[in-house]
Amino acid sequence: MIVALASPCIASSLDEGLDRIKRFLSEASAQGAEIVCFPEAYLPGLRGQDFEVLPFDQTQEERVLRAVAQWARTYAVATILGMERLTESGRQNAAFVIDARGQIQGYQTKNQLAPTEDPFYVPGNTRRLFEVNGIKFGVAICHEGWRYPETVRWAAVRGAKIVFHPHHTGSDREGVRLTQWGAAGGPYYEKAMMCRGLENTVYFASVNYALRFQESATSLIAPSGQCQAYLPYGQEGVLVQAINVEEATGLLAARYAPERYQEFRSE
Repeated sequence: MIVALASPCIASSLDEGLDRIKRFLSEASAQGAEIVCFPEAYLPGLRGQDFEVLPFDQTQEERVLRAVAQWARTYAVATILGMERLTESGRQNAAFVIDARGQIQGYQTKNQLAPTEDPFYVPGNTRRLFEVNGIKFGVAICHEGWRYPETVRWAAVRGAKIVFHPHHTGSDREGVRLTQWGAAGGPYYEKAMMCRGLENTVYFASVNYALRFQESATSLIAPSGQCQAYLPYGQEGVLVQAINVEEATGLLAARYAPERYQEFRSE
């Protein structure tokens, strides 16, 4: 399977964001990609950060889904789109999965919110697998994949060959410019990516915004835990890579034995 990880800059308007999505879908399709993943809450933008989030109501949500579904069909490429999902109980941070025919397969919500996100979002409470061209995959959104590794294992033990990880780390305003992937003195995020792949023996595809001061690169991690490829820090682009699904055995995830975690009770 050929996968693509799209890393756009922050959108200053809905139209600009949609234009970037269309361009990256076109570029990925031209390179043979079968599925493209965009960052966390790309439209209207992740709340609680140091940039202005775009206005986003039910009408705009429907407009975005309609447009992206049409482009997925036009370019014959499945799409994982990080965006908001509006519900009666509040806004959810979600990733919509659209197949290459332009049909919405469903969505994965962010169920483990970061503490700073509590004022802006309500968590979801279900997880699901998706399938494109016979390959099963899961989605874990940002904080979930960093600090709640069981969200990745949930998909791996159920047969996922790859887990996509749309996220946001860093800033466009201030910070440190990273120069070396996985540096010992750098943020822990890229090291966590390696763990998610290695501890489950699956591919882990982590997708960030293109930010001036990124704290993690858009990266593809192999089932061995090695970084197969990544995009340069701070540069817009789409990372297109072939994955060998036979290497994603899920061996370590399959050996998970929850029955051995019973609480010991002394008599």
